[in-house]
Amino acid sequence: MHIVDVTLFFAPHSGGVKRYLLAKRQYFATQNELRHSLVVPGARDRFREGIVELGGFPQLVVPGGYRVPFRIDRWSRVLGELKPDVIEAADPYHLPWVVLGVADRLGIPAVAFAHSDLARLFADRFAPSIGRATGLYLRHLYRRFDCVLAPSRLIAERLGDLGIANVAIQPLGVDGAIFHPSCADPSLRDELGLARDTRLLIFAGRMAREKEIPLLVRVLQTLGAPYHLLLVGGERREALAANVTMLPYEEDPSRLARLLASSDLLIHAGRHETFGMILIEAMACALPVVAVRSGAVTEIVDADVGRVATPDDAHSLADAVRSIFAGDRAALGACARARAERDYLWQNTLPRLVARYVDLARAKARAGDAPALDEAAEAT
Repeated sequence: MHIVDVTLFFAPHSGGVKRYLLAKRQYFATQNELRHSLVVPGARDRFREGIVELGGFPQLVVPGGYRVPFRIDRWSRVLGELKPDVIEAADPYHLPWVVLGVADRLGIPAVAFAHSDLARLFADRFAPSIGRATGLYLRHLYRRFDCVLAPSRLIAERLGDLGIANVAIQPLGVDGAIFHPSCADPSLRDELGLARDTRLLIFAGRMAREKEIPLLVRVLQTLGAPYHLLLVGGERREALAANVTMLPYEEDPSRLARLLASSDLLIHAGRHETFGMILIEAMACALPVVAVRSGAVTEIVDADVGRVATPDDAHSLADAVRSIFAGDRAALGACARARAERDYLWQNTLPRLVARYVDLARAKARAGDAPALDEAAEAT
């Protein structure tokens, strides 16, 4: 079976979507019956190990290195030439419409992954009317897909509220071998010029508005010494405050795992998480998590693995951090690791995705809309 993924979200500083797609590629490479192609925008045409980058003009480059192509006829042609058995769109903008056209032409299932809660995000950032209009657009788009994947119950429910019925929950995951407590490096504090007894907090991700970075800085001002925060995801290393250090975005998961495992806990103030891969990556490194009661966070974080604070409240977040250090932080970390192993390893979540692809392709075949599945698909 040949699965093709399409997305705009594959820039140098991309977050969870990119990590999902790369983990998917890595897992599919271990399965003889599966073949994977990834089609993304690039500065120029490049074809490497199943990743197709399409460059050319006209193309808009936006902050973060994201590229928005406009020659959708070319994308349609390339996707058709790949001859996928299933095609998945990982963003809700203009490329999903290309995916729908190609899938219809080839008679194959079209899948969308709703990685973001776009309607809620736009309502908060701009105006409630913009959020409602975005919801109507998403309904118009997603009802045309054979299946819409949601990373959490929260997003599945919100899609259902929009009148989208063809929704299935597909949790994301973590590589438990890479993100592991053994990655801890006691020399990290020395590298950062910090005292050995520093209580080191960490957040890693895009430094986007919805991640509430200014709020995290206020939390550290409230906490004071001996607390220090590492923000991993900037353009360069710099001190944002006396006890806040920004580090560059870390693309290498092994180096990110070292930073996580060498810290004392993860703190996350974002209110719009639809899943929160950094939460489970930290948990896999045996870190307790402090996050806010919003988005899909409470589906992952509870009192057994960390603390949930009030959104937009620096004092509530600071109190949650202090309570971690006042209690048995090691026990929380051990429980976090066990939870990640039980519920979120890629080798457990991705087979469910493959089974869904096979079911969708078989349904198309039974309906007479596609050729019968080949032996590879039947063997999946």
